[in-house]
Amino acid sequence: MPRKLLKILFASSEVAPYAKTGGLGDVAGSLPKALAELGHDVRIVLPKYKQIAEGDYVTDYPVEMDHHLETGILRQTKLKGRNYQVPVYFIDNYKYFYRDGIYGFADEAERYNFFSKALLGMLPRIDFQPHLIHCNDWQTALIPLFLKTKYAEDPFYQRIATLFTIHNLQYQGVFNKKTLKLIGLGDEFFTLERLEFYGKINFMKAGLLYADIINTVSKKYALEIQTSEYGERLDGLLRKRAQDLYGILNGIDYEEFNPETDPYIYKNYNIETIDLKRENKYALQKETGLPVGDTPLIGIVTRLVEQKGLDLIGNIFGEIMDTGIQFILLGSGADSYQKLFAEFKIKYPQQAAINLGFNPELAKKIYAGVDMFLMPSRFEPCGLAQLISLRYGTIPIVRATGGLVDTVQDYDEKKGEGNGFSFKVYEPKALLEAIKRALTIYLEKPEQWRRLMVNGMKADYSWERSAGQYAQLYDKAIHKHLATLYRVVG
Repeated sequence: MPRKLLKILFASSEVAPYAKTGGLGDVAGSLPKALAELGHDVRIVLPKYKQIAEGDYVTDYPVEMDHHLETGILRQTKLKGRNYQVPVYFIDNYKYFYRDGIYGFADEAERYNFFSKALLGMLPRIDFQPHLIHCNDWQTALIPLFLKTKYAEDPFYQRIATLFTIHNLQYQGVFNKKTLKLIGLGDEFFTLERLEFYGKINFMKAGLLYADIINTVSKKYALEIQTSEYGERLDGLLRKRAQDLYGILNGIDYEEFNPETDPYIYKNYNIETIDLKRENKYALQKETGLPVGDTPLIGIVTRLVEQKGLDLIGNIFGEIMDTGIQFILLGSGADSYQKLFAEFKIKYPQQAAINLGFNPELAKKIYAGVDMFLMPSRFEPCGLAQLISLRYGTIPIVRATGGLVDTVQDYDEKKGEGNGFSFKVYEPKALLEAIKRALTIYLEKPEQWRRLMVNGMKADYSWERSAGQYAQLYDKAIHKHLATLYRVVG
């Protein structure tokens, strides 16, 4: 554990329950609460998007942009933890954030440039001088850059260290060269050693270059992104910073995801009453229009994007249906995948229940109600769905990549060890074989299947363990930053 309690500012473009599009929002809404439970002074900051109704006015102040000033409006609320309330700050600005949706706008570079500058500008105004700013993904990657350049000589900011977390290296914030002027930097930053990236500017690269310490959300993914296969054209830089690159597995909120108390599932249960899980299956089948019974039920809750291995499922969907199982999907995303699965629903009305959209309540019913959960991802930095599945006694079937390797142990029938089923080669045939292996155990060896369910529910993937590891990493970043600072000053 770190030698002292820390003051931490957690910066993220999304934080559940206020704004969420994926796993980043879940992490940003859970990790700070776990850190607060350890006694640290943690505060969260995110943009105040149109959808966020709460937040009391604190102050407003000028934010210097490209040769003009914008107004940053600061609002505050609190996020309730088990024993602590975590202060949450919203950076408000009508021009940049009062829009339908969170991402996907033509001026993304300007929006998150403003957010980063307004975030740094708020600190002296709320009299909060953190030991460390925890930055998350490309939307906050300019913060380490600004601290090492624009604020390098400012006594208020000099001692602030940074940790930069990569949640998904695929999304990098790549913009044209004119963006340099927008963020107030000269052409000397348009070099391979700095922000230039194949003729453009890369925000993610700024975080990787200027943060004191870098981490990603599983140990396996930290290794994978140093290879050309998974490095998204940044693997060379990541190898150069390998001594500063760590992997810490994400956790889940064990209060929110608890089959014993979850108000959204049909019937609550725990390890001792695990047979009640079957009632959730029957009710889910009924609600989604599937025939009710003991037919094996496989589920998936996902973004409909290429990363998630949906092409593998599509290529063998007929063969999956030939096994006689039922299949339920909840998700939204690319039109091509939405159309594909809608067609499967028409073709297999008695076996496939396809639900397009975002529905957190139905998601929990799926985690509790299905027998198996499918995650055949092409790559997966950590993955939260498999952790939730294990918590609910649902057996994951995954591709052995990223955080799925670190959390799902392939079942060894001889030893009776493991908590799921996995396959290595990214091919439809390998996925089908993993599904068939799982079905064999489910249909022919119910005692072993029950052992698998219990193994999953016994696993501890709560935030408590990971929060302690983050605290140690913060301490490492602070030590490194101060040592560098003293060498420069000395």
